[in-house]
This record gives sequence, C-alpha cells and structure tokens, in this order.
Amino acid sequence: MIKEDEKTIEDVKKIGDELSILPIKGTVVFPYLVVPLVVTEQKYAKLIDESLMEEKIIGLFAQKDSTVEHPSKEDIYQVGTAASILKMLRFPDGSVRFLVQGLSRVKIKNLLRAEPYMVTQIEIIEEKVERGVELEALVRNVLDLLKKVVDLAPYLSEELQVSAINTEDPSRLADLIASNLNINVAQKQQLLETFDTKERLRKVLSHINREMEVLELSRRIQSQAASELGKTQKEYILREQLKAIQKELGEADERTAELDEFKRKIKEAKMLPEALDAAKKELDRLSKMNPAAAEYTVSRTYLDWLVNLPWSKSTPDVLDIIKAKKVLDEDHYDLEKVKERILEYLAVRKLKQDMKGPILCFVGPPGVGKTSLGISIARAMERKFNRISLGGMRDEAEIRGHRRTYIGALPGRVIQGIRRAGSNNPVFMLDEVDKIGQDFRGDPASALLEVLDPEQNNTFSDHYLDVPFDLSKVMFITTANILDPIPRVLRDRMEVIELPGYTDLEKLQIAKRHLIPKELKNHGLGSESLTFQDKAIKKIATDYTREAGLRNLDREIATICRKIARMVASGQKRKVEITPKNLGKFLGPIKFFQEMIQRIPQIGVVPGVAWTQTGGDLMFVEATKMKGRKALTLTGYLGEVMKESVQTALSYVRSASKRLGIQEDFFEKYDIHVHVPAGAIPKDGPSAGITMATAITSLLIERPVKPKLAMTGELTLRGEILPIGGLKEKSLAAYRAGVKILILPKENQKDLVEIPDEIKKNIKFVFVKTMDEVLKLALDKEIKMKSQKKKGSKRIKRTSQ
Repeated sequence: MIKEDEKTIEDVKKIGDELSILPIKGTVVFPYLVVPLVVTEQKYAKLIDESLMEEKIIGLFAQKDSTVEHPSKEDIYQVGTAASILKMLRFPDGSVRFLVQGLSRVKIKNLLRAEPYMVTQIEIIEEKVERGVELEALVRNVLDLLKKVVDLAPYLSEELQVSAINTEDPSRLADLIASNLNINVAQKQQLLETFDTKERLRKVLSHINREMEVLELSRRIQSQAASELGKTQKEYILREQLKAIQKELGEADERTAELDEFKRKIKEAKMLPEALDAAKKELDRLSKMNPAAAEYTVSRTYLDWLVNLPWSKSTPDVLDIIKAKKVLDEDHYDLEKVKERILEYLAVRKLKQDMKGPILCFVGPPGVGKTSLGISIARAMERKFNRISLGGMRDEAEIRGHRRTYIGALPGRVIQGIRRAGSNNPVFMLDEVDKIGQDFRGDPASALLEVLDPEQNNTFSDHYLDVPFDLSKVMFITTANILDPIPRVLRDRMEVIELPGYTDLEKLQIAKRHLIPKELKNHGLGSESLTFQDKAIKKIATDYTREAGLRNLDREIATICRKIARMVASGQKRKVEITPKNLGKFLGPIKFFQEMIQRIPQIGVVPGVAWTQTGGDLMFVEATKMKGRKALTLTGYLGEVMKESVQTALSYVRSASKRLGIQEDFFEKYDIHVHVPAGAIPKDGPSAGITMATAITSLLIERPVKPKLAMTGELTLRGEILPIGGLKEKSLAAYRAGVKILILPKENQKDLVEIPDEIKKNIKFVFVKTMDEVLKLALDKEIKMKSQKKKGSKRIKRTSQ
C-alpha cells in the first residue's frame, strides 16, 4: 500500500546526513512502501525504541549473506532505504515487531560508529523522471503483463493490480511491483540500485516476462501430470476388470504367471536379508506398473539379475590332496612353488570349511603359463572357472557396474562373471592386473580394492544391484608381468607368487609332454607322421627362440607341423623325424646366436646379465678412451639410474687408481666413452654397477676379462657390492648364453635355492663383497694384449699356462 500524505513528505525532509543503520535479512525495503519487520537482538530493539520515541529516521540496508549474525559495514549492501517507524509491538521473548515505511533511496558514504549499532554518514539519492512516449509505453507494458501474472500466480493478489493501476509515479510503480515479485534478494537489490526510472522499468519488465514463462510452463506440466494420472488410473481399473474377466473364463494371465515365477525364484534364491527386501519391494513395484511403461523393462531386468545370481549355490570342493596334485602335475611341468600353495589351501579347507578364499597374484614374464595355471587350479578343485581381462580397462563401472538410472545399465564384470559361473565359489582369474589404466571415468584399480580384500569382499556392493553380495568364497587369482605398475595398496591385498622363466631342460620336458602332442592334434597329425629328437627341441629353444616363456617355442613347433601336414596331404612323405641337421629346412637359418661363447675377450668389454620384462638377457658393457680432457660420454639409451651407476663406477676407479696400478691423472689426459649395445632398447637400473667399473678398469690397465664370465651387482663409492633382484631370470640368461662363471653379490647367496639344478651344474656361482674381489676374479692376469692395430683388432698370446 502506497502512502502519499503530507506526513510522508515531511518525513522525507527530516532525513539528515547521519542515519542509524538496521541490517535486514532476506528482504529489501523500497521507498514509499510499508513493510513489517522483526528484530530479536536487543541492541537493534533498543534502536527501534529510540527511533520511535524521538521520531528519528533509520536506514534499512539488506545483508549480503543472511547467515552472518553480527554484520559489519562490509556485510551489507551500500545502497538502502531511509525509513520511518510507524508502529511497534514488543513480545515476551524479547523480539520486536514493527512497521516501517520507506522514504527515499540512500547511499552510505562513511562509517561514523559501529557500536552498539552502526551509524553512518549517508547521501540521499535524488530520482529524476524524464517523461515521454517511451516511458509511457514501458508503464503500459508493465501493467499489461502484471495483469496476466496476477491471473496465473497464486501468491499475487488482485489488490496489487489495483494499486499498480492507481500509481501515477512510474518510479513508485516499478518499486511496488519489484517488492511483490518472486525474485531473490540480490535481484531486488539490483533494482533498488537502479536509479534511472526507465532502466528500472525495463528490468522489472524482464523479471515479469520470466515469471510469466515459468508460471505458464508450471501450469502446462500440472495439466499434463493430471492428464497422465487420469490415464493411469483408467488403465489400472481396466486391467483389474480384465483380470476378473480372465479369472471367470479360466484363462491364464501371462503377466500374473511372470510375477508368480519371480515370487518362486525369490523364495528359492535364498538371498541375503538386504537383497531379499530389495527384491520384494521391486516385485511389488513391478506388479503395479504398466507393462508398456519404459520403467517396466528396467525393473524387470533388475529383478532378473537378483533372482538369477547364485546367492547360495556352491560347487563342492574336491579335497583329495593326492588327486589334486595329480591333476596339477598333468597340466603343468615343474612350478612346484605354486602347486604347493594350492595343495596347502586345499588341506586347510579340508580342516576348516568356512575359510576365506585366498587372493593369489602370479607374476612372471609372458608365456610361462600364468593363465593356464588358473584353469588347471579350477580343474583340480572341480570349481567353475571365470576369466576377466583387465588390460586397458579404464572405466571403474566395469568393476562396480552402472547405476540403474543410466540407460542400458548393467552390473560390473565381477557380478556378471559370478552369474555366468553359476556358483558363488568359482576360481576367478583377473588377467593382466598390471595393465589397468585410469581416466576421467575413474580408477578400476581402486575399485578392485574391495573385491580383492578378504576382510571386505563378503559385503561387496555393485552399483547396479545396490545390495551386498558375498565374494569371500571366491578364489581370486590375478596375473601380471611386472609388479611395479600395480598400486601398492592393491599389491598389499594379494599374495604374490613369482613364476620365473624356464630352463632349456624344462622347456624340453614341457615340449615333449604338452606342446608337441597339442600341435600334432591341432594339425591332424600323429606320432606315426612326425617325431622330434630331444636335441632338435633344444636347438629350437636356443637358436630359434630367446624368451623366458614358451609362446615362440610353441609357434616354431606349429610351423614345423604345418609344413609336415602339407607334405602328408600331398602324399610326399609319411614319416618325418626332426633332427638338428634338418631343422633349418623347416625353420630356416637360426635367429639367435650364442654371442657370449663366440666373442673373444677384449679390453674394456665386460658381459653382464640384466632383468627384463620378458625374463633375463645378456648385456655387454663397452668402454674406450681417447685423447681429451675430463669428458665422460654415455650412449646406449641409458636411464637416469644407469647413468648414475657409470658415474659411481668412474669415481670408484679414480679413487682406487693408485691401488689398481692406473695413472692417477688418467682422467686429465683422456676422455672415456661407455656404451651398451642394442642402443634402441631402453636400459635402466643400478645392478650393472660392477660391470661398468670392471669395464673401465679393464680399459685403463689393458687387461681383458676371463672368457665365459659374466657379472651383476650394484656398486657403492666405497667399493662395496649391494644385492640385486631377479636372480633366477639373470641366471637363466647367463645359462642360455653359455656363461660358465657368474659373479654375484654375497648377500644373494641365500637366493641360490631358487636356481634350478640344471643351471647349478653348468654355471659356477661366485659370491663377492667388494669390488677388489671382482677385479681379482674377473680380469685375466695370464693374458697380455699387444698394442691395437688401426682397425681395432687384437691378438692374443698365452705367456704362461
């Protein structure tokens, strides 16, 4: 209601340069409008009392944040309304309710006092209205739209429209409508701070237009909802009538039969209590739903997943230890460590039926039989087997599933695998766990933390099912080529079992027992058509493959079988025996050479053994010197750690130059170049330290290393040798290359038990503590080298026997 009497005009004249400030929350007071307000704080109640008694004008300023209890000058807007207090009523709880009437827009200039309430110096905003055709058009548009909004909006009364029509001042009209519109405090404050009347009317018109759109859309939605509700109710009544008619006629209702089938399956599934409640609620919801509705299919699919999961179905374990060992031995040669762990699990399971399934992680190079071992374990225990490949998986939903709100949502791969297996205790293989990726869709490795934790996976919750499922009876087996990419927290949940590469003797036995019979069967051949000599199999393994596993050996055997199959099919030959002599006829020239055996010992060239992702490998370190001054050149695609190993080796040689018989100023006169061949292959790690130091020493004292000798170990600046990892893989590489003496750190002597007897018989393992021992063992004292020729060749002459 607008006040335009003489008292209001007199009150406007009373506004001085200073005003007491009352911060208000959740509203904005506009000039010439009467607004009810409430204050609860005593200091503001005192302000109201004093202002009413002394007929003072107060300043009403909206708070920026209504949660601030004790606002300062910075917490209120700087433009507000000067107002007079018309009436006041005090309540027993200390709160004060009062009516105020806005007088004029005012702006804060300076803060004069902050306590007990703010007193500020203000500036009165004078409003000027330039009347014209544009202003009249704006007023008419505002009034026309206001009439439509009042008709649609339940919170606006017709009195507002009447008051607006009777308001002649365009500025007061804009303020009247702004005060009653359903807009927030910030928007009302923006209108209060718009001093130009035309601009304020334009903004009010914009807000009315938006409110009009919202109200029309709301009415349309309400109308559609009412129509849909009426349609649904009609369909429900018709369906109930149809049921009654079918019942009278004795006809079966398909939908009723389907619901009865779900009830039966829910009862038979023996779900967990949480799952049972969810299934019953979903079935009740499904029974009330229209089959034509899109949600019906989603609900039915969810129920189908719930009732078909093996909540209580388990396959009985075969706990005959002797039989299980026989099955494991039939499928895999050697791998005693893994077989022993499986038999231990079965033994404990025999004594304690409710033990939780182990989480095993098979780590080893490609082709050593990690995946096939999981199949063999399932066969030995007579459990169902399921395999998931994790390589390249980047979406967390692949493990935990999608929420049912998504179109086409499904459970994760774990729950899918359990359903396929049809039992809640299968052998579950998660292949290539070291090759999981991650991106904006989540981290699958983190999602596996719950799956692979025996203490948590008994209540595993898939996002799609949204009820716990017990995975504690599942025997999880993961495989990986290397451990480093696997997050530490995930690695901590698994029992790591390493599967190193095979020796040549092991490859021979595996080829005879498994690979050759399999390939003969795959190619339609029999033992009467093709046989292999043991020496031929060994030659394939050494000269045509260079690997820790068996995949390439299997391929080469398959190549021979294909050629023999063609000969047999053509009627050329009926019986073929593969020998070392005729092997080249089928496989061509040899692909790998025993370069260690064929190389003549040279100054500055030292063989070492290295661990790689595919097993072990032989690595030569070459060093040479040339005229120069304090330059060290490193080539061969070396990593940072390996470069530091060369620096350490050089520092050790320089510090021990006097004891080694080297000129102490050799580094002042020469540049040294260290190179590791196969320059296109990245190399890194600290275990080549003693190899680097031996190569530099050999170069400077002009003495080669002994023939058929290799070494590995990390070197310190003090000349001590630290232990290394991957001993079995490195030993296999040395054995394949024909090494006879292998120098190793003393602390690795305990790991000798892991080395196969075949390697121990052919290689002499020498364990050392210091670099002095290495040089004493490695450098050949009986060989003196003559000066090099221009082409770099060397002649060897024995001086003593």
